[in-house]
Amino acid sequence: MAQEDIFKKLIAHCKEYGFVFQSSEIYDGLGAVYDYGQNGVELKNNIKKYWWDSMVMLHENVVGLDSAIFMHPTIWKASGHVDAFNDPLIDNKDSKKRYRADVLIEEQLAKFEDKMNKEVAKAQKRFGDAFDEKQFRETNPRVLANQKKWDELHERFANALNDNDLAELKQIIIDQEIACPVSGTRNWTDVRQFNLMFGTEMGSTADGALKVYLRPETAQGIFVNYLNVQKTGRMKIPFGIAQIGKAFRNEIVARQFIFRMREFEQMEMQFFVRPGSELEWFDKWRETRMKWHRALGFGDDNYRFHEHEKLAHYANAAVDVEYKFPFGFKEVEGIHSRTDFDLSQHQEFSGKKIQYYDPELGKSYVPFVVETSIGVDRMFLQIMSASYFEEELEAANGKKDTRVVLKLPAPLAPVKLAVMPLVKKDGLPEKAREIIDDLKFDFNCQYDEKDSIGKRYRRQDAVGTPFCVTVDHQTLEDQTVTIRYRDTMQQERLPIADLKEVVSSQVNFKALFAKLK
Repeated sequence: MAQEDIFKKLIAHCKEYGFVFQSSEIYDGLGAVYDYGQNGVELKNNIKKYWWDSMVMLHENVVGLDSAIFMHPTIWKASGHVDAFNDPLIDNKDSKKRYRADVLIEEQLAKFEDKMNKEVAKAQKRFGDAFDEKQFRETNPRVLANQKKWDELHERFANALNDNDLAELKQIIIDQEIACPVSGTRNWTDVRQFNLMFGTEMGSTADGALKVYLRPETAQGIFVNYLNVQKTGRMKIPFGIAQIGKAFRNEIVARQFIFRMREFEQMEMQFFVRPGSELEWFDKWRETRMKWHRALGFGDDNYRFHEHEKLAHYANAAVDVEYKFPFGFKEVEGIHSRTDFDLSQHQEFSGKKIQYYDPELGKSYVPFVVETSIGVDRMFLQIMSASYFEEELEAANGKKDTRVVLKLPAPLAPVKLAVMPLVKKDGLPEKAREIIDDLKFDFNCQYDEKDSIGKRYRRQDAVGTPFCVTVDHQTLEDQTVTIRYRDTMQQERLPIADLKEVVSSQVNFKALFAKLK
């Protein structure tokens, strides 16, 4: 099945099983804004817990913060967002659709990569175990031709970005004969910069309203609270401040479901270090964060680092962690060395001294910062994409059967345990309720008595429930139940008294955290 079709099925699945809804759907929706349903909010909360605990609980020198969404407008002037928080946009005159110019060119680069990968895949199939991919890539004429095109376009694109040359970006689009996906034409406008911040007013008009912004990132709330945290927590450098919170960007080219939205949630950690040590810490956090992603078990080959072609105005090093979505490798997390830009800017614009006295060096300085920034919503989509499977099964009557299953990591699953009475009589529902009452304070349990047991299994598979327990007449005799495992569909009999230990051993976050050592 085509990856595009799989992605469409995933989007439909998210709605059907209570993960993600279009916001304001009964009013025909609001573009690029989504709500999380009953299962979605549980998965989202578990993702945040995995991140928060791995940052704050596992690192003695990282503490938390929750800053306000509204901030003094001068903060955004100091940070550079008022003047430099822009996307290069281009319109197609025929379809009236607007696109990010840099994304159009990145997609063209991806096409060259796809052509090379297809040649490699065909050769690998032809030569089998004797295939030498490195030698093939270095000698095959078709691969070399596409690699040359990629290199030339990549160099030209990087130069245009670094020089902020909007005319050159348009010329690249023209020279590469990039067409609008909707109209199929190449009738493009000039490339223009568009500021992404949402503005509003605070206070009454009569008194003179203050122009404020919905924050486009959560990081600045950390920077302006740096001294408060450092002094009240008696923190010594190096130390970090972590935060989870909403951010808002007026994305014109919002697409790919919840991948790019106008209202989204970030998990960010700013790590304050001694000047000169920032690149060493950048490398450490780069590896730490990749290990965090891979611990989920979705395949190491599905992740890669992507070095930035153009560094942000505040950075001296930047890399993205990318995951292979159904629509290609895309960023899920950014790691940046922000230098001392932010704290120095706030020191200058506020007139307040924002420095750290280093007792080992015997002097004060503005710390440098290494940032890790991950979108909760992108992480949500990445986990859903990696967990969604359609499996063909052999039915008892010899016919083919299928099931849709979310193979979510057990600690992240919205529901950990579903308890099902075999029939709705003979005291079985009461016994099932008794089991839930005993376990519901340890993990999220669900009672399910509707439909046949097979349909109930399929329903729980579709929301990613790792364990199903069936209460039958034997349960009343010997206090045992049948437990079914989601991924293997294997079943076994075990005492009710053992349920808590069996389930807890799999859904506890300790198993994930052990992989991060």
